[in-house]
Amino acid sequence: MRIAIGSDHRGYSIRPKIVAFLKNMGHEVIDVGTFSQSPVDYPDVAEAVARKVSSGEVDRGILFCGTGLGMCIAANKIQGIRAVPCHDDLTAEMSRRHNDANILCLSADLLGERLITRIVEVWLNTPFEGGRHARRVEKIAAIEKELKEKCCCPDPQQSFSEENDTKAQ
Repeated sequence: MRIAIGSDHRGYSIRPKIVAFLKNMGHEVIDVGTFSQSPVDYPDVAEAVARKVSSGEVDRGILFCGTGLGMCIAANKIQGIRAVPCHDDLTAEMSRRHNDANILCLSADLLGERLITRIVEVWLNTPFEGGRHARRVEKIAAIEKELKEKCCCPDPQQSFSEENDTKAQ
C-alpha cells in the first residue's frame, strides 16, 4: 500500500518512527514532513497529505498533530477525504469497517508510541465492510458532489452585477 504521512512540529518525533514501522510492514511511504521542530501550520501538512489521497497518488494517509483534531478538520476540507481521529483499537477498526476512512489522524501528545503503532496496524489491516456501509459512504460523496457543484457556479458578484444592469435598462 502507498501511504502519505505528515505531521506538524508536535508530531515531529513520532512521525519518523511510524515511517520506519510502515516500511517494515512492506508499505511504500511518502513523507511530507515536517522535517524540523520549528513550528509549522498543521493545515498546510494536512492539505498536502489529503491531496495525495484524493488524487489517488497514495492509497491512504496518516497525520499527526498535538491532538489529531486540527489535522482531521483540515484534511476533511478536501473532496473525497474521510479523515478520522482515532484513540484506540476500536475507533481505528470501526473507522475502516464502517466509514472506509482514508486518512488516520493521531495525537502525538496524548497517545504513546506503542498505542500509536497498534492503532496504525489495526487501521491499515482492517478492510471496509461495504454493504449497508457503502450506501452511507456514497451518501457522503453525494453531499460533497452537490456542494462542489453549488460552489463552482458562476461568480455570485458577477451575477449580481448582471442582474442590476438588466434592472437599470
